[in-house]
Amino acid sequence: MIFGAHILFYSKDPEADRAFFTNVLSLRSVDVGHGWLIFAMPPAEAAIHPADTDFSQTHGGETLLGAVLYLMCEDLKTEIAALKEKNVVCTQIQEAPWGISTTIPLPNGRALGLYQPRHQTALNLNSM
Repeated sequence: MIFGAHILFYSKDPEADRAFFTNVLSLRSVDVGHGWLIFAMPPAEAAIHPADTDFSQTHGGETLLGAVLYLMCEDLKTEIAALKEKNVVCTQIQEAPWGISTTIPLPNGRALGLYQPRHQTALNLNSM
């Protein structure tokens, strides 16, 4: 039985990004040794999108799917304001039929997506 999902983030500055997840995003974690933190994530859902290019990683000789993470929120403008209070400047809000979004810059120079969905979500399906 599948009981969860484990997301891998590849970082050129993992210590700084771990501190960001802890101190800025306020995600709780367990230390599995030597400062290697595993973060608790909010409930998740997954969608399959078409790809224009090969966006993948290999493991054990197999090609794994590529993925992009968007954190979800109920009020994007409130979340952006809370991040700004922690000296995090998000990108300009983008409007789309599926929701409004921005990105959260990480210390390593990459970013996470953040959006307020306008569509029905699957977040509570496993609790029914």
